[in-house]
Amino acid sequence: MMNEQRVKVYDASNLVVGRLAAKAAKAALLGEIVVIVNAEKAIITGDRYTVIKAYKSKRRIRTSYNPRKGPFHPKRPDTLVRRIIRGMLPWPKPRGKAAYKRIRVYIGVPEEYADIDPIVLEGARYTSLTRKYITVGELCHELGWRNPMEEA
Repeated sequence: MMNEQRVKVYDASNLVVGRLAAKAAKAALLGEIVVIVNAEKAIITGDRYTVIKAYKSKRRIRTSYNPRKGPFHPKRPDTLVRRIIRGMLPWPKPRGKAAYKRIRVYIGVPEEYADIDPIVLEGARYTSLTRKYITVGELCHELGWRNPMEEA
């Protein structure tokens, strides 16, 4: 009974990434395996130019004595969303690290999760698409990520 872990699958399409991350972090802390699909379709609210400028300035942060030692900032949508979730976990503690290992984030929908109906988070869905926003995929494209699916 204890070995049987529950899997929660979230579809990130049109979800505000912060709201999704909060729900995913809480579920992971409760011991559930969290799977997020379509990470590139999640939404970051705010003016497009301002969001891109903030992330680009964050990517310039490096150590002064040896920039190859980090900190490293993600470019890919799946790693970016996973890093946002990590910010909502008690990361230095073993409980937070164990919860972080239970989180899986994917670009698109993998075949093993294609037949599973994802959980719908109505409170996290961004309904007013007339306001300013940028998708995680567009932001990562601006940061230099190239989608291999588009190039093929």
